[in-house]
Amino acid sequence: MALYMIGDLQGCHEPLQRLLHKIDFSASRDTLYVLGDLVNRGPDSLAVLRSLAQLGDAAQCLLGNHDLNLLGIRHGLRKPHRGDTVQQVLDAPDGEALLDWLRHRRMAMFERGWLMVHAGVLPSWSVVQTLALADEVERALRGPDLAGFLKGMYGNAPDRWDDALQGPERLRVIVNALTRMRFCTPDGAMEFATTGGPQTALPGYLPWFEAPGRATADTPVAFGHWSTLGADTAAAGGGLLNNTLPLDTGCVWGGCLTAARLDERGQAPDAFELITVGCEQAQAPH
Repeated sequence: MALYMIGDLQGCHEPLQRLLHKIDFSASRDTLYVLGDLVNRGPDSLAVLRSLAQLGDAAQCLLGNHDLNLLGIRHGLRKPHRGDTVQQVLDAPDGEALLDWLRHRRMAMFERGWLMVHAGVLPSWSVVQTLALADEVERALRGPDLAGFLKGMYGNAPDRWDDALQGPERLRVIVNALTRMRFCTPDGAMEFATTGGPQTALPGYLPWFEAPGRATADTPVAFGHWSTLGADTAAAGGGLLNNTLPLDTGCVWGGCLTAARLDERGQAPDAFELITVGCEQAQAPH
C-alpha cells in the first residue's frame, strides 16, 4: 500500500490522470490525499470531481478556498469571478450529488505522522487543536444550515485567533487560516492580499511556517495553495521548509502537478519521494 499527497488540482483532470498512471495508482491498494482546491481555473473541474468521487475511500480530499467558493456560488452567495471555470459543475446532471460529496470533505487531516492542510496553520495551534477546529467547520458544512455557514464565511476579520471567538467569526478565522493564509505576524495576525513568494512579505509579516515558536514545528506539515512558493521549491529540487512541504507547484499556471509518496514502512515520518508531471495550462497566476 502506498500513500500519496497531491497538490492543488484546480480542474486539471488530464494531468491528474497522467500522474496516476505514472505512480501506477490502484484504488484497491493505494490512497491519495489531495490537499484542496480540487476545482476552478483549470479546464475540467467536473471530470476532476467525478474521478475523485468514484475512487471512494481511496481518495481523501481536503477543501480549499476554491472548493468552498464553488459551494458559495451554488447557494447564491457569490457571483463567479472572471476566469472561474465551475459552471460546468453547476450545470451537470450529477452536479448536486457532486456538490453534496464536496461538502463532506475534510478541512485538515493527520496521517502517517503528517498534518495536512490546504493553506496553513496558525502559530499557536497544535496538531490536536488544528484537527479539532477543522472538525468544527466540517460539522457546519455537513449540517442543516449550510447556506448560513457559507454566508458568514466570507471576510478578513477577525484577522487572528482567540479561543473566546464564537459563531460565524470563530468559523471564519478557522476557514481563513486553513484555506487562505500565506503570511502572518509572529503572533498570528493574518494578511491575505500578498500572494507572491516569501520575499514579498509586508513589513511585520512572514510566511506562516516561519513564525517563531510555532506549535506544529515538530510535526511535518504538507500544504498547497501557495503556487509561487511550491513552484520555486520544486525548481530547487524539493525538500522541507521549516518542516513543511509545499505541494502546489502551479499546474493550472503551466507548472507541474506533484505527488509526494510517503515512506510505506512508517519508519521515517518526514521521508517522501516527489513525483511530477508537466501541465499545459498557461493562465497568469494571481
